[in-house]
Amino acid sequence: MAGRFVRASKYRHVFGKPTRKEFCYDNLRISHNAWDTNLIKANPEYLAVNWESSGGGAFAVIPLNERGKLPDQIPLFRGHTAAVLDTDWNPFNDRLIASASDDGKVFIWEVPENFTLYTDAEEPADVSPLSKLSGHTRKVGHVLFNPAAENILASTSGDLTVKFWDVETGQAPITLKHPDIVQSLSWSANGTMLVTTSRDKKLRVWDVRQQNAVHEYQGHEGAKNSRAVWLGEHNRIATTGFSRMSDRQVALWEPGRKDPIGGFTSLDSISGVCMPFWDDGSNCLYLAGKGDGNIRYFEYENDKLEFLAEYKSGDPQRGIAFVPRRGVNVHENEIMRAYKTVNDQYIEPISFTVPRRAETFQSDIYPPATGLKPAVSAKEWFDGKDGIPAKIDMESIYEGTAPREVPADYKHPTAVSSPAQPPVAKRESTPPPADRSPPPSVSDQKASMSAAANKFQDKEDAEPSEGESSPFEEVSRPAPRAAAPVSVRTSLPPAAADKTPSPKTYQTPVQKLASPVRTTTAAPAPAPATQFPAAAAASSAVGSVEASLAQITELLEQQSRIIGAQSDKIQAQSQIISHLATEVETLKKRVGPGPQDQSERIRQLELELEAARS
Repeated sequence: MAGRFVRASKYRHVFGKPTRKEFCYDNLRISHNAWDTNLIKANPEYLAVNWESSGGGAFAVIPLNERGKLPDQIPLFRGHTAAVLDTDWNPFNDRLIASASDDGKVFIWEVPENFTLYTDAEEPADVSPLSKLSGHTRKVGHVLFNPAAENILASTSGDLTVKFWDVETGQAPITLKHPDIVQSLSWSANGTMLVTTSRDKKLRVWDVRQQNAVHEYQGHEGAKNSRAVWLGEHNRIATTGFSRMSDRQVALWEPGRKDPIGGFTSLDSISGVCMPFWDDGSNCLYLAGKGDGNIRYFEYENDKLEFLAEYKSGDPQRGIAFVPRRGVNVHENEIMRAYKTVNDQYIEPISFTVPRRAETFQSDIYPPATGLKPAVSAKEWFDGKDGIPAKIDMESIYEGTAPREVPADYKHPTAVSSPAQPPVAKRESTPPPADRSPPPSVSDQKASMSAAANKFQDKEDAEPSEGESSPFEEVSRPAPRAAAPVSVRTSLPPAAADKTPSPKTYQTPVQKLASPVRTTTAAPAPAPATQFPAAAAASSAVGSVEASLAQITELLEQQSRIIGAQSDKIQAQSQIISHLATEVETLKKRVGPGPQDQSERIRQLELELEAARS
């Protein structure tokens, strides 16, 4: 059976983590309009929500740091005379937002500084639009800012046109005639190309400034809506839609190729539209189903969408938004964060995280992200200039400093890029070997032991002076104490020195050397103290010390012989082990899977080798 190989990926273990209800955005009145839109849009500072309101259309802006149950009365962004259908944040200004409405108007809004939903007023004051863009004759279904040029906005309408506005002047110099109602649109990374899907089931790629469709293909064949998203700086497009049998599908396209790469891939049979979102930093595509709680995510690699995992939830979503890459929490290894609507009452954040144990900045999962500086101005873009916006180093966000701009093609340096130290420096840094003195000779050891014996010599053998009275004059004394070790030494058989002594053999005399000072046994018949002169006592003490030194010297020589014999034995065993190991390896190479007797011989040699090692 062939083995299974797992594709290597930094994002293979990404998982979605929901948020507890008390940390969600509760007490909302999300719009019930049936227009196919995402309902909410997010940036690193605010969340825009299409609001269910009477007396004209409105939407709400919620600061991301104000979680929990919101007040019953909050300031709304009012100005449209019909329901708000879509909104979009300016990618280079987090306080600027555009809205599209059923009244055929496009409004530009600016969020006030220090904007909050909590006010002391009984009726919070609503926010008025900054400018109004008029030109469409029917409802405006979508608005989308250019990702590379400053203040360029695209809008689609039921009048079968796509207009491109200069927000600063309020004019639309370019207008595209579209064959049918647009269902979705997406910009290329440099802001020059636009892809659209429509009711006629066609996928079109537009060169905006040439005002014509450079590519047109037959898309998904199902009757329900389809979506398209440009895969960032890759020259690829991902679409979601339905088959004729109403199965949800995903497809990968290359502009200029009429058929999708690898064909249409079926996902499931759920009836809700699949909303695609692209993350250029991780090269991941997220597919969120409308009407169900599942979010699938794929990694784009080698012209394939490799399935990673699926976030499943029992709470269905009608709308969903993903925050830009520069707004994720890099301290928690978060690579993407989504906001989904739940029951049209509250919005739940979902954090997609790469599990890592390290608590440092993970540069491999955080490449530079698009920053707040556009590549070209609106005038330059209309004049034909284009480019990729400058990016910011995510490590500066991790450190809490001001975002550091880097070129668009910047690659984060890796740890292995530093040159290795030359080997000469390593040899110079090695400390010199320490000098060791030669081992002490036998005569030095004898002198050391003699000094130790003299230090603990018995002082009681000295004869008292003539003028002093001795307490032992009228008491019989035992035999001289030095006689005990002498008798022990002479009691040993002569052949004991020739044999290799066991540990008990050389431990027993050492124990008896200390015994004469403290204990005396088997004493001969007592004799008067006056019969032993002082000279005899001194000579016996000197003889005892010499006998002890001679015995210690003899024991040291015996130990030296034992150590030498053991060293020879260890060397012989090492040679045997080396020989056996060589023989086993030679037989294994020469024999291979041979007959039974050869295998038994090899096994026997291996057992002998293990026994020798033990």
